[in-house]
Amino acid sequence: MTQKTIAVEGMTCAHCKSAVEGALSGLRGVHSVDVDLDLNEVNVEYDESEVDETVMKKAIENQGYDVKH
Repeated sequence: MTQKTIAVEGMTCAHCKSAVEGALSGLRGVHSVDVDLDLNEVNVEYDESEVDETVMKKAIENQGYDVKH
């Protein structure tokens, strides 16, 4: 199991949190998602053999948020 913190811009409310959590939780291999609105971060625990960081970032961007690189 791998843990990753992804910096995300544009999340400001409970709806934002829900959208990002839902997008990531729906990916195969993602085991847990914790969105911190105050820090503009998403902490993800996932199985590297099933999903990678690129796919997770794309899922966040598809919800309309900017991933900091």
